[in-house]
Amino acid sequence: MTGRRIVSISLPRLAIESWLSRAARRGDGWPEDIPLALAAPGPHGPVIHAANRAAERAGARIGARAVDSRAICPALRIEPAEPDHDAARLARLAFWARRWGPFSTPDGEDGIILDITGAAHLFGGEAALLAEIQAGFARAGLTARLALAPTRGAAWALARFGPERAICADPLPALAPLPVAGLRLSGETLLLLRRLGLKTIGDLAGLPRLSLMRRFARAEPQDNPLIRLDQALGRAAEPLDAPEPAPEYAAEVRLAEPVMDPSDWLPGLLADLCGQMAAADRGCRRLCLSVFRVDGERRDIRVAMAAPTRDPGHLLRLFDGRLGRLDPGYGFDLIRLAAEAVEPLAQAQPGLDGAAPAGLALARLVDRLAARFGAAAISRPLPQESHIPERAETPGPPLATTPAPVARPDRPIRLLNPPEEIRVLYAIPEGPPAQFVWRRQTLRVARHAGPERIAPEWWHDRPGTRLRDYFRIEDDSGLRLWIYREGLVHDGRGGAPRWFLHGIFA
Repeated sequence: MTGRRIVSISLPRLAIESWLSRAARRGDGWPEDIPLALAAPGPHGPVIHAANRAAERAGARIGARAVDSRAICPALRIEPAEPDHDAARLARLAFWARRWGPFSTPDGEDGIILDITGAAHLFGGEAALLAEIQAGFARAGLTARLALAPTRGAAWALARFGPERAICADPLPALAPLPVAGLRLSGETLLLLRRLGLKTIGDLAGLPRLSLMRRFARAEPQDNPLIRLDQALGRAAEPLDAPEPAPEYAAEVRLAEPVMDPSDWLPGLLADLCGQMAAADRGCRRLCLSVFRVDGERRDIRVAMAAPTRDPGHLLRLFDGRLGRLDPGYGFDLIRLAAEAVEPLAQAQPGLDGAAPAGLALARLVDRLAARFGAAAISRPLPQESHIPERAETPGPPLATTPAPVARPDRPIRLLNPPEEIRVLYAIPEGPPAQFVWRRQTLRVARHAGPERIAPEWWHDRPGTRLRDYFRIEDDSGLRLWIYREGLVHDGRGGAPRWFLHGIFA
């Protein structure tokens, strides 16, 4: 038994509650005491697909023919079901439920599977989490039944046939009294099991496996009672396929004949995609170009941006030199371009001289460099809370959202790491050295400014760390350097002060 914790969310009234919600938004509210049923096509005419509580009290049953239900309840109003709308809402609810766990997926027509492994303690425990999930769906106007178990099959059975908000640690004792319908089998298989006298999951688990294997040898895996039983008990794996949400902005082209190079279609796809984002005042931070090969394979190319953009020309340049890396195989007949990360981006008016907004050129340069050399080869300084120069910033990714530190004119942009010690030949009292040796070169100070005193950070530095006095100096040739004296005479923290070169001004 693994340590997984799976929540099954059953929404038995999803169809009728979704229909009533859509009707209310249209201004066509429906009284609770008037019978209402939704009909779907059946083999012998429309059948009842969903019903409100008044219709159920009047005798309407799921699966019954609509004409028979109308005969039982003449006041019953029958409307067409909208399964496409229900499926779309269920998919949205599945992604919405990821606030409680990282993986979720729709389960059939009226359920959701949610993996909460390792997340229950964030909500006060498993019982509190189930109560919060049920309350969340209630606020959305939906009736939900939930159960938690180590396997998907056990959670599914308990959510539909077990006690309210059941929590299961060992599947077999919890599932034994439940009906065999809890194993997610077809109606024909359930009828056969009932004819064999197997009414509960415990009855099925108690039988010799060999006889059942012979009886159901030709059954499909999803309709084989033994396989379903093993999945529910954790003896057989049942992976959870948690799809990613469909991109909100995408453009694609289907080709009549397979091609080997998508370059000719990329400008049109970018123009279409950027037009969609412009209509919604959005910009993308990441694009994915997907080509679907005729042999069933798919190849992706992703590009990322330092700032949100919807400029087709700039985005097109990011794919330069990368399309040739695609392996077309025998060709591809579908090209899709999707914006995977989208942010608000309002319309920006250029300056009177036609110049782009400040900072845009730098962001686009970073984009092109990252596309050419890879994001790992480029870094940008990120500000840190420290007045020690080498700690005031740290290398970060070029696409970081944290703003870069503002360059100070009294400090060099790049620092030497570590600072290089210099040998002082002549010193000025309380000032910089008049002459010193650095990298076997003797430099004479012509001008200087300072000092700027920086004390050690006692919460980071070791006891005995000495303060620094920084000077900006310039030699006879115009070379501008940033040097500092470490320590003071008779400060009680070591011998004579030492001098270091920390940076070079541009």
